Formats: sequence, structure tokens, C-alpha cells
Amino acid sequence: MLPPSSDIIIIGGGVMGVSAAYHLARRGAGQVLLLEKMPFFGQGATGRCAGGIRHQFSTEVNIRLSSISIQMLERFPEEMEQDVDLNFCGYLFLLSSEEQMADFERNVRLQHSLGVETEILDRAEIARRAPLIDLDAEPVIIGGTNYHRDGLADPNSVVQGYVKQARRLGATLLTDVTVTSIRTEAGRVIGVETDKGEVKAGAVLLAAGPWSAPLAATADIDLPVVPLRRQIVVTRPLGIPRDMPFIIDFAQSLYFHYETGGILTGMSNPNETPGEKLDVDQEWTLVHLEHAVERMPILAQAQLLTQWAGLYEVTPDHQPILGALPVEGLYACTGFSGHGFMQGPVCGLLMAEEIVDGRAHTVNIDELRYERFIKRKLAPEKNVV
Repeated sequence: MLPPSSDIIIIGGGVMGVSAAYHLARRGAGQVLLLEKMPFFGQGATGRCAGGIRHQFSTEVNIRLSSISIQMLERFPEEMEQDVDLNFCGYLFLLSSEEQMADFERNVRLQHSLGVETEILDRAEIARRAPLIDLDAEPVIIGGTNYHRDGLADPNSVVQGYVKQARRLGATLLTDVTVTSIRTEAGRVIGVETDKGEVKAGAVLLAAGPWSAPLAATADIDLPVVPLRRQIVVTRPLGIPRDMPFIIDFAQSLYFHYETGGILTGMSNPNETPGEKLDVDQEWTLVHLEHAVERMPILAQAQLLTQWAGLYEVTPDHQPILGALPVEGLYACTGFSGHGFMQGPVCGLLMAEEIVDGRAHTVNIDELRYERFIKRKLAPEKNVV
């Protein structure tokens, strides 16, 4: 049953929302109410992602966010009583130009300065580690990078672990409740309106992923978050070893990873237009698979098991929007541009700090605040697929 009021309302039951619910409840932040519009938690952007976790980013803040988040995932089975199928298979970026190599070498130096021992690989080493890849298919691969502590985790398990523990700590998490607007009065939040009635609250955390901007607009905030369709194909088992690295052909935004003995593969469509499109574009699937077979010829023998479309929540600089918004009591945790799942654990912690302590402190998130768009101070993340 929907309560008439709460201390804190979280909009969205993906990894960001449920992580924040757990961390707020753990801090004793008062009555915490999470509202998810779908029948189950984690069915939106979280449930349709590829499950990757990586340290290999081009900005310091993302490296720090992922480093802490991945440590939290390592402790998850013990602390949260939930296995998350963690697989440190590595992330292997395939690079096909001298310009890409120079950019990634700069990134590697930054990663090394933060304790992330990414390797730079030549063609021979890539061929040894990824024998299923055709390095001579266009564009020809000239080198790459790999970090052995990147890999995979199960998004559904992470979400369910947080849901269970948040409820154990007294938080209320509800499904099948659609928030239709954020209610404000005299420049501050007073609650939300839902399809099942109004709930009053002094604090609201917007963690609705690709659906965040329309809700922010109800509080007169122009949130630059755009939904963009991305598609994934999974094959039937091919005898692929579980330790095959997560492989990214960076120039083509084409990727492959192990999935129950088969291959999960995706490729970003550079001509995709914004919109809440969850249907599969079969024409793009054919384009994707043509490129995938050229890069990984074994896929010519594969049988399709399943495919789906999901949504990235994209910002102009491919960086999330974290922290307080220009309405008192309103906060955002959204806009991750394709790398949200892997940073969900730490971002829930940061939002608890932001709301309870007045400011996030485990990681300095100042460059990720909404104000950067007003001041036009953007530091784009370049390692986006």
C-alpha cells in the first residue's frame, strides 16, 4: 500500500535506486520509499545492459567510481548475502588507428597513476589472448589495452541483493507505481504525484535512468538526459571459455563477451535517433551481425538464442548527473551514458552521503553536478561504447 508520506522518495528501481535505498536505510536516514513503475525491480536500463564492469575510463572521476564500485561487488556475497557471478575475465579494447593508440596510452598513464595496472598490448599478444578474433578484418587492429580486474557481473543479482537488504533495514520498495510528477512549492520539493495517489516527502532522488528528463521537467528543471536505443544479441552455446575477455572493437563500438557458453554481442548504431524505443530494429541487427562475423568468424556458425533492445541514458558529455539539483530537496543520480550498472554500488553510497551529510565525500563528484551545464564546464568521458 502506498503510504501518504515519507522522509525520502526514490524514483526508479534499477541498480541506482535500489543501491541508494539500501545505503540510505543503512545510514538511518528515516523513512525511505522507493517507487518503481514496472512489475519487477531492475527491468529497465539495468536489466537490459551487457553486465560489464571496468576501470578503463578516460576521466579520473570514472576510474575512481568504478574502482570503489568493483571493490564493493567483490564484497557483495559476504556483505549482502547474494552471489553476483563476478567474472574477472578482463576488458580487451581493440584499437585500429595511431590516434586511438595515443589516446589510450594517455588513458593508461592516468589509470596507472590511480593504481589501475592496465596493459598496452601489441598484435601478437592480442592474437594469443583472443584467438577467435580476426585482427585483419577492416578496420585492421594495430594494438589494444587490457586490465585483468575488469570483467562481468550479473545485474539482476546485484539489484535483488540490494532490494532484500534495503527491506531488511526497514526501507519500503514498491513496484507497479508510476510517478507522474515531482511536486514543488516555493522552490522546494514537497513530494510526488503517482498513478495511485500523492506521497509527501521533503527529499526526492531521481534515479529513473532514461525516463529522468520528463520527470525533472515537472519540477521546472531542464535535465539533459536523452534515451537512446542499444541492441544486444546472444547466441546458443559455442563452447566459448568463461575466461574469454570482454572484447571491444572501439572504432566500431562493437563488443563481445562470454554468455553461458555462447557469445553476447552488441554494436552501437551511430545513426540511432533519441526516443523510448524498446523494439528491436531488425535492419540494424543484420548490419551488426555482418560486422560481428567479420571480426569474430566463429559467429558464422552460431544460432541465435535471443535478442533485445534497451536504452542508454545519454548526456552531452557522456557523464552522469549526480547530486543536488536547483530545487531544494531534489537530487539526481542519472545520465550514465552506458556505464551505469558498474557504478551503481558506489553511486548509491554517494547519494546517501549527499542527502544525509549534505555532500558526497567518498568520491568528489563536483565535476558531475548539474551546474556544469549552466557553467559550460564539461569534461567528456571518451571511453564510451
